[in-house]
Amino acid sequence: MDLEKRPQQPAAPAMPAEPAIRASDEDRDRIADILREAMAVGRLTADEHADRIDAVYRAKTVAELEPLVRDLPVPDGRAGSSSAPYAPDDSPGPVTAENLVAIFSSSTRKGRWRIGRKTNAFALFGSVEIDLTEALFGQRTTVINATAIFGSIEVRVPENISLRGSGTGILGNFEVETLEAHDPQAPVVTINGFSVLGSIEAKPKRGKRIADLHDRMRKHFGA
Repeated sequence: MDLEKRPQQPAAPAMPAEPAIRASDEDRDRIADILREAMAVGRLTADEHADRIDAVYRAKTVAELEPLVRDLPVPDGRAGSSSAPYAPDDSPGPVTAENLVAIFSSSTRKGRWRIGRKTNAFALFGSVEIDLTEALFGQRTTVINATAIFGSIEVRVPENISLRGSGTGILGNFEVETLEAHDPQAPVVTINGFSVLGSIEAKPKRGKRIADLHDRMRKHFGA
């Protein structure tokens, strides 16, 4: 006897894939900071760091960033995971960093331009030049994170601001000519650097001063 044919159940509709979350500059900066610290304490070699940093600044989504630090501790001491460090930053007033990258090339930032609170400079067999002598400061504190591997990074600032630095050179050079402005309200530029067989140098440019420093401070800081 023929078996009764049962009606075929319709296939469940496929669940749409979640859209990839686009990575922000803040997301890339957090990953770059973790990688920089990992190299400084010997968790990554210079070559590994260079490869991962290159991938950081090429990444388009958060999912592309996560594997780059999955095997490294994050600032709160946990191993890398897909939690807070990679989530998009929705906190008020995010710090948007400018990235200057030179890989077998050169990158220059100079002239009349507005410097933000944070700038990342990375040179691998290349050179980065940052000239702040004509820059517009929209805040009192500016941080430049500099990494040079077989490359060079040069920073020049006006004579009437403060220049500070903290960094390390491994078979390379890290040199910041510290400067304290007479005006305690003058902008402060801090260089955080790490060089491997490379050079990071920051110093004031003689004869270059911000002529309208007080006007700018009153305008931007309400001084």
